[in-house]
Amino acid sequence: MKKFVLVIIFLFSIIVVKSQNITVFDQVSLQAVPDVFIYCNSISVVTNEEGTADFSNFTGHKEIIFQHPSYQKKVKSYSELKKANFKIYLTESPILIKDIVISASGWEQDKRQVPNKIAMINAGQISLQNPQTAADLLGVSGGVFIQKSQYGGGSPMIRGFAANRVLITVDGVRMNNAIFRSGNLQNVISIDAFSVNKTEVIFGAGSVIYGSDAVGGVMNFYTLKPTLSTREKPLIKSNVVSRYASASSEKTSHIDFRLGYKKWAFVSSFTFSDFGNLKMGSNGPDEYLRLEYVERIEGKDSIFINEDPQIQKFTSYQQLNLMQKIRFRPNNNWDFSFASHYSKTSDYARYDRLIRYENSLPRSAQWFYGPQVWAMNNLNITQSSENIFYNKFNLLIAQQHFEESRHDRDFLDVELYHRYEKVDVISANLDFEKKIKDKQRIFYGGEILLNKVGSTGNDENILTKETTPAPSRYPDGSSWNSFAAYLSYWRKINKQFSLQTGLRYNFIDLTSEFDTSFYHFPFTGARLKNDALTGSFGLNYSPVKQWLFKLNLSTAFRAPNIDDMGKVFDSGNGAVVVPNPNLKPEYAYNAELGITRLFSDKVEIDFSIFSILLNSAMVRRNFTLNNQDSILYNGEMSRVQAIQNSAHAFVYGCQADIEAILPFGFGFTSYFNYQKGIEELDDGSNAPLRHAAPAFGTSHLTYTRDKFKADFYINFSGSISYENLAPTEISKPYIYAINSEGLPYSPSWHTINVKLRYQLHNNIMLGFGAENLSNQRYRPYSSGIVAAGRNLIFSVKGIF
Repeated sequence: MKKFVLVIIFLFSIIVVKSQNITVFDQVSLQAVPDVFIYCNSISVVTNEEGTADFSNFTGHKEIIFQHPSYQKKVKSYSELKKANFKIYLTESPILIKDIVISASGWEQDKRQVPNKIAMINAGQISLQNPQTAADLLGVSGGVFIQKSQYGGGSPMIRGFAANRVLITVDGVRMNNAIFRSGNLQNVISIDAFSVNKTEVIFGAGSVIYGSDAVGGVMNFYTLKPTLSTREKPLIKSNVVSRYASASSEKTSHIDFRLGYKKWAFVSSFTFSDFGNLKMGSNGPDEYLRLEYVERIEGKDSIFINEDPQIQKFTSYQQLNLMQKIRFRPNNNWDFSFASHYSKTSDYARYDRLIRYENSLPRSAQWFYGPQVWAMNNLNITQSSENIFYNKFNLLIAQQHFEESRHDRDFLDVELYHRYEKVDVISANLDFEKKIKDKQRIFYGGEILLNKVGSTGNDENILTKETTPAPSRYPDGSSWNSFAAYLSYWRKINKQFSLQTGLRYNFIDLTSEFDTSFYHFPFTGARLKNDALTGSFGLNYSPVKQWLFKLNLSTAFRAPNIDDMGKVFDSGNGAVVVPNPNLKPEYAYNAELGITRLFSDKVEIDFSIFSILLNSAMVRRNFTLNNQDSILYNGEMSRVQAIQNSAHAFVYGCQADIEAILPFGFGFTSYFNYQKGIEELDDGSNAPLRHAAPAFGTSHLTYTRDKFKADFYINFSGSISYENLAPTEISKPYIYAINSEGLPYSPSWHTINVKLRYQLHNNIMLGFGAENLSNQRYRPYSSGIVAAGRNLIFSVKGIF
């Protein structure tokens, strides 16, 4: 009997050992951390989505290592972990030594083996910085400059390029459509910052993988992913956030809910934001003050004195974001997911147009955008298989719908002009990955993009409410279609060298029919058929772990779209832009050299120099229509202009980053960007490039202890003198400060800021931010709106 009892006890102890799990948590948020690599000698495991892993094989070991790209490495003994009830807490690291990126090839790769410079913004940074919009989220990277024409905006500038020369993707789906314009573009705010889990920014040309528009860089947003349960019971999680910001009396509410079973998983997300009029700071140029405004009272346009000139009247707006995802994983080889996104804003004012004057009077009584709508449905199918053609393939089919409109009325005029645009996009991407042993990988695939543009216009008499047909902004019914195939190859040549190269062929077909009832064009339609071949060559050299050298040579292109070829619009400086049916793609040639130095896994310094040459650049130039250089547009004689392949542009610069883990829970990061752009003019002379931002950057000192994290940081931007302003910027003096000679310029600025995060309880996180503590009055380069003054941010997050 005694032997039987001993056998039972022995068997029970084996069962207990075999079922022993360890759980890894974030030190501040107390949330479980998935994908932690745990190893000792030849034993290794990885934590699942719930942050747990089988720990049975580590019994008795003295040095067990816990490693994750976003956290500092930690070493513990089995006995120490047993005393802690097999729970361990990791601290976020500013140095992402072995992080995994997707953007460079569309598949997971070690960041150190990718020749491109890539900035990452992870979930921890997003949670701490608590950005207001997806545009502000990009600013967290330290390498993207954000321009804002109005409060409901955010136009990213990367290495001297912006708008339709940089590319935005959401979960792998291209967001750029056929009417993305060359002027500052604010569509990125349609993405819900609260639903973003991670963002990657590729600097420089990215056309081999992403096609047209990826000239200056690519911004990839990855949203919350449905999580499958690894246990018998369902995985249920939810987050509820409430946020308030003082500078605009912003009130935001967010909730997301996740439900996971063994094979099925779901994510639902809802965000609503209400932004009031934005208040600027007290210390800065008086030219920025909003001294007066126009309002229509009792049927008459009147000018009123602004009681508080720091309040930017009519900048308020609202925004709604919804997301639903469904995931089905029947086995380890197949994974299906469906996602639906929806975003809609209220009307919002084009602020920079409301502060223009003509003959000492406001030029516009009204200038606002109608609701900006973005809807996307996509189906993603991934399959793993060991065959001669691929190890994995991914099929991504998406349908998108965009709506936007413009509405403006001159001061004392009764005609309100309305222009409406809709774009429907269907896309399909088929991507394959093939591993050849462990040292070679091939990525290949194809893409189809189908764009259909709807555009209408009418003019309204605000007294009689009568409307009359008016010219549309774009040729109604236009199409822009793209077909592409690409091949990319990566090889680990030896321990020191790795190579990545690729080619892409694109064919673009554009069709437009012009309405000649309003303008007597010398043509009734246009058909553009263009093709483009782009390539890349990248080499990484790491003689030892502490040093990494990167060389990247690549080309990119941007094909003419409907906005380039078919738009008719008032450029805002007494000119009207008309269609040009003879456009061709523009090409960019990119060269970059990067050096990374790592000191004892505690300090990383990264430095890159780059240059980009843009040939046959599509730019706005003087033009003739029916042999006339001016036409009557909206009742005003306007200079005729058109987009033409008539320029070259050259951008060069550098980026310098430092990331350090300091003693006693401190960390330090700093990012600096310098770019200089030159554009060729009509007369053959050179001028500054419009979207080359001044030198800018950010420096952060962080402190982490137990459930608390703090970030004290400075954002800064250099100045641009009158002599270095682009001609198109000089024509907008109303958005700039005035120097001692009475000429417009963009002053330098800096802000002092702090962000705090405290985990009050397992289920409650408190956030606090104080932005622009010194209450500076500044306007980021080329922006229409003045940035927020001192801004206090309070947030509460419930985690269930």
